[in-house]
Amino acid sequence: MLDRADNSFVLPPEIDRRRTFAIISHPDAGKTTLTEKFLLYGGAIQMAGQVRAKGEARRTRSDFMQMEKDRGISVSASAMSFEFKDFWFNLVDTPGHSDFSEDTYRTLTAVDAAVMVIDGAKGVESQTRKLFEVCRLRDMPILTFCNKMDRESRETFDIIDEIQENLAIDVCPASWPIGVGREFLGCYDLLNDRLELMDRSDRNVIAESVEINGLDDPKLAEHVPANLLEKFLEEVEMARELLPEFDHQAFLDGTLTPIWFGSAINSFGVQELMEGIGKFGPKPQVCPSDVRPISPDESKVSGFVFKVQANMDPKHRDRIAFVRLCAGHFKRGMKLTHVRSKKIMAIASPMLFLASDRELAEEAWAGDIIGIPNHGQLRIGDALTEGEMLRFAGIPSFAPELLQSVRATDPMKAKHLDKALTQFAEEGAAKLFKPMIGAGWIVGVVGALQFEVLASRIELEYGIPVRFEQTQFTSARWLTGPKENVDKFIDGNKGHMATDHDGDPVYMTRLQWDIDRVERDFPELNLTDIKTVMV
Repeated sequence: MLDRADNSFVLPPEIDRRRTFAIISHPDAGKTTLTEKFLLYGGAIQMAGQVRAKGEARRTRSDFMQMEKDRGISVSASAMSFEFKDFWFNLVDTPGHSDFSEDTYRTLTAVDAAVMVIDGAKGVESQTRKLFEVCRLRDMPILTFCNKMDRESRETFDIIDEIQENLAIDVCPASWPIGVGREFLGCYDLLNDRLELMDRSDRNVIAESVEINGLDDPKLAEHVPANLLEKFLEEVEMARELLPEFDHQAFLDGTLTPIWFGSAINSFGVQELMEGIGKFGPKPQVCPSDVRPISPDESKVSGFVFKVQANMDPKHRDRIAFVRLCAGHFKRGMKLTHVRSKKIMAIASPMLFLASDRELAEEAWAGDIIGIPNHGQLRIGDALTEGEMLRFAGIPSFAPELLQSVRATDPMKAKHLDKALTQFAEEGAAKLFKPMIGAGWIVGVVGALQFEVLASRIELEYGIPVRFEQTQFTSARWLTGPKENVDKFIDGNKGHMATDHDGDPVYMTRLQWDIDRVERDFPELNLTDIKTVMV
């Protein structure tokens, strides 16, 4: 594991001010609303949309698919780049729904830190735990935002204890709430000794700050009712005795998380969190590759594709590859080597994103996320460099948990369906398997909602109504081993064999017995449920 300590080398000023992070949470904790407020504070939008609002006010910027707008959920990671004070933020909003967790796992390979959003009433939920474990595997620094404090929520100490116990990470309060639910007045900023008061009348107004000289300042009593003030002072005294102080190195190592309290829908606590990301968040980090660690201050440009999105613009059959730049100063029109194909690509129209809005990027630096339009050349895991043949490690591909066959309801459109499915497989929206015996495709996904999303997108984006049907297989495993053994096994088990869209052999199983049989009778072969994409 790479040491995630602050980069010891001096970074060029433009790279030094980059902060690249993802927002993770359980569904409905308020992640997309928080993303909207980030854009509002960064001056990127004039009015924040809300997932639960009506009409146009509901059009959140980070949810750009029709299905996301209809259902008020995020089903695809979206990238946004904007300025905040002295910093340049590259923010990735990830799907919270567990059915889309693979998109989130891939996204976490492309960021340097994560903001974990927790619902003040529900605490640490199952999907939060799962995503946290992925961050833990990469020792990723995590900042925590406890949302919805303006609703009835749990005691502050209960929330902190639950994070410490469930996630085994130290928690340091960066702010402390005053009152909860209807009595919630605001927070005391423990890092900067100031009182932040929430304005309930206008949700798009930045909180009012009151400068305070320590907790014994008489000004506190002017703004906080006596009963709340007494409880607050008692709690802060206990917190300072029982909880660790903020340690920047422990945070960068991923063993301590600062926590801010607030209400994203009321724009409260968001600015303090953003200031925390700017001040404490890691600068662009070293990226591991198969040749050597890639340092962000290197002069030559290199980066990797962590996501491919087809048809972001429904009017054009576009395919955008999202690229995390690991090193160098990229300029529009640059020629980069596509390592997998060894071909030179001229990057003529790179993009910076504000979710579905995009603008031409004249330049970009290490840490930035840019979009490269292409016609299928770029796949997840591909490396782009200024000539060096290196590959970036560790973008996981997970075996699907649900398998169904798919067919177009109009047989005349079968060929178009092949093209649509291949595009979605390259995008990572589903796994695609071609059985060695029989016609048609088998589609594999992590969660049932993905079948709905796929059917809806194939019809909306390609005009092909499709039907998903049960198949005899229940799971798929990638088959690896010595070539002659693999070939011999395939010849004897063609009814169970398929290839994925990369052409790798896949063993389709009906029962656990199938897997046990292979492990018993063919010890030289391996069946794996994770394929690490390293192209």
